[in-house]
Amino acid sequence: MTPDLNSPIGIFDSGMGGLTVMAAIRRRLPDEALVYLGDTARLPYGTKSADTVTRYALQAAGALLRFDIKLLVVACNTASAAALPALREMLAPLPVVGVIEPGAAAAVSAVPAGPIAVIATEGTVRGGAYVQAIQALSPAMPVVQAPAPLFVGLAEEGLTGGPIAEAVAARYLGPLLDTVPRPRGLVLGCTHFPVLKDTIAKVAGPDVTLIDSAETAAVRVEEVLKEKGLLNPGPPAAPKFLATDAPGRFAHLGEIFLGEPIDPGAVALVDL
Repeated sequence: MTPDLNSPIGIFDSGMGGLTVMAAIRRRLPDEALVYLGDTARLPYGTKSADTVTRYALQAAGALLRFDIKLLVVACNTASAAALPALREMLAPLPVVGVIEPGAAAAVSAVPAGPIAVIATEGTVRGGAYVQAIQALSPAMPVVQAPAPLFVGLAEEGLTGGPIAEAVAARYLGPLLDTVPRPRGLVLGCTHFPVLKDTIAKVAGPDVTLIDSAETAAVRVEEVLKEKGLLNPGPPAAPKFLATDAPGRFAHLGEIFLGEPIDPGAVALVDL
């Protein structure tokens, strides 16, 4: 089927973190219909091999194609790092937006003199996707990075503030921000991390600019839809939610990331 203006934007992530991207898109483009898939049966992607993540990403994209989407958002940094070329090849000419390229561009724009620090999942750090994307735009830019895997668990348990979250943030950010010269920008390189933004900002200090890949991805989605003439004049259809496991838990915890309640009856269980 050929997508039209009223076709939805498809969004997928390994779990619920990508709902921060969905929320950012809804704020920026309130007239767009959205369908979100969380691959909750196979999360996290961040500890898996690039080949496995690519296979999962292609399966998730295939499920979203059934909704006649007009654009795909890869709301997962690990999948953006591993699977974007394969997704673009499979889905062409359908536009595909990842979160790494917009995040890298926003970081270089925010702190053009650098240095830039990146916190992400193990898979994203291991692949060096942010370093490559940032230095493709600014070859001499110093970039340091570190995995912050416990942030994912904290976010999904709703422990976004308080002494536990602050202690974990200090553990991860201390060595990273103590490098010389001290980083001036910090990329939140996982879509789970924006819900911890206040805690991360408190620990990092006021001299460090935080770059939210969810917000920057939403900006890129708007740009692509304008370029393609695919903006929906509205009104939008109700958002749809898909999960590969535990739809009730998805609805309950997803509220943390989306910023509003999710009706458990609106979350469909799907098998990839």
